[in-house]
Amino acid sequence: MNGSRRSVAGTVLAALMLSACGGGGGGSGSSGPVTVTPTPSPTPAPTASCGLPARQAFAKAVIDEWYLFPGDVASSANPVGYSDVQSYIDALVAPARALGKDRYFTYITSIAEENAFYNSGSSAGFGVRLSYDASLQRVTILEAYEGAPAFAAGIDRGTQIVGIGTATSNIRTIAAIVASEGTAGITNALGPSDPGVTRVLRIVDAGGGTREVSVTKADYDIDPVSDRYGAKVISENGRNYGYINLRTFIRSADPQLESAFLNFRNQGITDVVIDFRYNGGGLVSTAELMGDLLGRNRTASELFSQTLFRPSKSAENDRHFFEARPQSIAPTRIAFIGTGSTASASELVINGMLPYLGTDMTLVGSNTYGKPVGQIALDKAECDDRIRVIAFATGNATGQSDYYGGLAPKISNSCAAADDPSFPLGDPREASVRAAIDFLAGNACTARIAEASAGALARGGRALAAEPEMLIAQTPRAAQRELPGLF
Repeated sequence: MNGSRRSVAGTVLAALMLSACGGGGGGSGSSGPVTVTPTPSPTPAPTASCGLPARQAFAKAVIDEWYLFPGDVASSANPVGYSDVQSYIDALVAPARALGKDRYFTYITSIAEENAFYNSGSSAGFGVRLSYDASLQRVTILEAYEGAPAFAAGIDRGTQIVGIGTATSNIRTIAAIVASEGTAGITNALGPSDPGVTRVLRIVDAGGGTREVSVTKADYDIDPVSDRYGAKVISENGRNYGYINLRTFIRSADPQLESAFLNFRNQGITDVVIDFRYNGGGLVSTAELMGDLLGRNRTASELFSQTLFRPSKSAENDRHFFEARPQSIAPTRIAFIGTGSTASASELVINGMLPYLGTDMTLVGSNTYGKPVGQIALDKAECDDRIRVIAFATGNATGQSDYYGGLAPKISNSCAAADDPSFPLGDPREASVRAAIDFLAGNACTARIAEASAGALARGGRALAAEPEMLIAQTPRAAQRELPGLF
């Protein structure tokens, strides 16, 4: 998650974030600006030099001062042995990664690129989320963004890609690509995430027809709450249920969430489905807003979340108490939908509500990613370098912050359900939405996530057989870190 900006000495900036697999995340532990007081050293003032040694030294200084696990930093890593900043960072935090504490959450990125994403969802590419089905040897579109090139070409959720080429004459099947290069070959075949890159895709539409379509990558903005299905009221058997599908925690989501919850409040809705199935995280401030929107019946003395730094930085610890807003509702029951791509800020919201709802909330789908830590950002502005470094843990009102294994084990009445791309998101016929509404209606769940995962693993499959395997870019951009499977 990424919340309010914190100023640190000159042009060096820090912001709290929580985000997805292999990438950052962030958010501020408070709803307003706060100041982080820098120590005189080791964080240096930026210099005019952007040579590799200076950039590596900056990364090392950031890690030395802020890393949440100072006892798990390699002391023997010599920067001379590494040809870029990221490989040096990887060497420094390798001990923490070996312990499962930092799964590639500490990294270097572009200031300009990341700011563009967090401010408006700016990205470049086809504008789709992709998964790979090894049994069918096909790539499936799990989500398509309005205003992006793929959607404009008639590609939407449920479409399958069976071949990729730069022209009709050189299309290779997905099966042939994987046979020669593995799944990394698929991402290579799709090309870089640069405007103007064109690929010819052989696709099978949801209706079963096969066609070839040329799609050119372009810049686009991601709408965090889709106008098609992002916020709606589902009516069944005389009852109304609220449905929210939040794609990512970015600033432009805030007014959309407020509008959706105001609609729920005006209709007297207290049973809600919150669909985080592909949400890899983002701004803590937006996660805190979501907690507030779910806290009409909470008091200002009740804690939603807490942010805990390393002992030497304990002055930066922060707590967010519920703040009722004009749009807030008092939920009776909540069904969160999640998958292994549900991480960070999404998990903060789920974890934050658990002490207050207990068995009146559930996790539907499959287990979440498991990232109870977040990053601050420190900038070497003249080099367009931003170091995202794991610097804090996040917990709920009971202090629970140990869900590295995902949240399903913490939620006793979790409910296993498939992610069924043959139906649109938000459609009550879709398997996970169906299971969520059934829970809100008081119906029993047929299988717990832990039981379904154990059974799938015993059969030699994925942790949950129905969970999609997201395609991950080998060198993810800012948007791809927060939105696993984005291309």
